[in-house]
Amino acid sequence: MIFWVAASIGAILVISIGAFIVWAGIGKMDADPTAIAALEADPAISVVHEDGAWVMTPAEGADGTGLAFLPGAKVDAIAYAPTFRDLAAAGTTVVIPDLPLRFAILEARRMEDFAAYAPDVTRWAIGGHSLGGVRACQEASGRPDVALILLASYCATDLSDSGADVLSISGTNDGLSTPADIDTASGLLPATARMLVIDGANHAAFGWYGAQPGDGEATVSREQVAREVSARSRELLTGD
Repeated sequence: MIFWVAASIGAILVISIGAFIVWAGIGKMDADPTAIAALEADPAISVVHEDGAWVMTPAEGADGTGLAFLPGAKVDAIAYAPTFRDLAAAGTTVVIPDLPLRFAILEARRMEDFAAYAPDVTRWAIGGHSLGGVRACQEASGRPDVALILLASYCATDLSDSGADVLSISGTNDGLSTPADIDTASGLLPATARMLVIDGANHAAFGWYGAQPGDGEATVSREQVAREVSARSRELLTGD
């Protein structure tokens, strides 16, 4: 009897895992190849792929600040590189890891592992888009020296008493992480969190990978959103 129960549970687990893997492979969102080609040809920054992560550095003048950024569900990691182009050019090292099956909840690496890509960085932030932000919140917990940057995302972890520097940027036209969602979860962030809402930005405006089902329509360009994200992230990291 015990054998058959155990065998049944095992079969259910195998089927569930298989179904998840199949589902995860459907609707993957790849990076815009034109945007990535332009980025790779940009003389102001260096973009390299090493040991499971994209690392962006300024061509000259790295200043010891760094951002580890976790992609949203099913999104190609390099799709966020154009979003942080200006941040990297200004002196910040940006690490964007490839995620298992493109899901941040499956990522077992910790902040220390991301920091190892840029050992000269002395001031770190961890951030993420959508589901990547939820995972970033987990890593920020208990690390008051690490800032947190959320793009179209919110925490499921209570950081209200963490003392961390937090920047949350969202969009008025986001149909997935809606303004109401962001507002409802804002109590989990420190009272000092900087809450910025970009008028006209939708969920997909924070990366360069196309449209998403269920999202609102953007009335602002990705270029404008990227400039705002880089500028505000830079302010958080440098204190300027």
